[in-house]
Order: sequence, then structure tokens, then C-alpha cells
Amino acid sequence: MQINHANIVTANIERSLAFYEGILGLQRVFEQDLTGEWFDELTNLNKAVAKCVFLSGEKGGTRLELLQYTKPVGGMVPNNTLANTQGLRHIAFEVKKLDDLFEKLVTAGVPVKSEPVEVPFPVVGTKKRLFYAVDPDGVIVEFAEYKRTKE
Repeated sequence: MQINHANIVTANIERSLAFYEGILGLQRVFEQDLTGEWFDELTNLNKAVAKCVFLSGEKGGTRLELLQYTKPVGGMVPNNTLANTQGLRHIAFEVKKLDDLFEKLVTAGVPVKSEPVEVPFPVVGTKKRLFYAVDPDGVIVEFAEYKRTKE
């Protein structure tokens, strides 16, 4: 078994695409409007309509699915941007130039939780530096850079 994709339900898909596609550089690989009996059955919603976009990184692999429900419209989870809120807490991206990305996000006005920090112990044989940012819908996004430790 392997992870195929992660899903984020967004209030405004264009705003989310400006972040994930425009700022982060993920590539759109699939786009479709979702509706019909199959979708109602899957979601347990009545006459559901959603716009769906799949995004992928430069190496492919696990994809990110963005969904905007236009019918019925859902609501926000309270305190969704707190790291200790129960449920799905964040998605993580591995990046090559962490400091450059941090500056790019700050310049673009993206909320960040802290400056990049280094984990004080090896993570699966690597040094890890990371920071959290918050996407337009309040989802915590981790950006991490890994460097092999000397054995």
C-alpha cells in the first residue's frame, strides 16, 4: 500500500491555486467538475457539486487534491491553525532551498509560524530543518530540508 494523495477542501479554489501553484510551483495534472449520483453516494451529500484539481511536485509521487464544494458549501473547523487541534494537522513538502522558500513566502505575505528551526536529533539518518506556514484555508503546511548526517 502507498499514499496516493492528500485532500484539502477549500473555500476558494482560485485563491488556493495561487498559493500551491503560483507561489509553491506545484503543477496542475488533473481538473474536473464533480457531480452526479456517484458523487452524492460517495460524499453522502445531496446534489453535491465540487471543482477538483490535482497538483503534483516536480518528481510526481503523492499528489495534492484541492476541492471546492459549490453545493452544498461546508464550514471551517474552529482553531484549525493550531498545531494541537485534533485531526489532520498538516501536510509536508520536502524542499531543497528552505531559506529561499521561507523568504519567498514571507515576501508574498503568507503567514508563517516561525523562522526555520533545526530538529536537535537525526531524523532517519538526516539532519532536518523546517518551518510551518498556513495556507489560505488555514491548513498548516510544513516545509522541510533534509541533509545526510555523517556516519
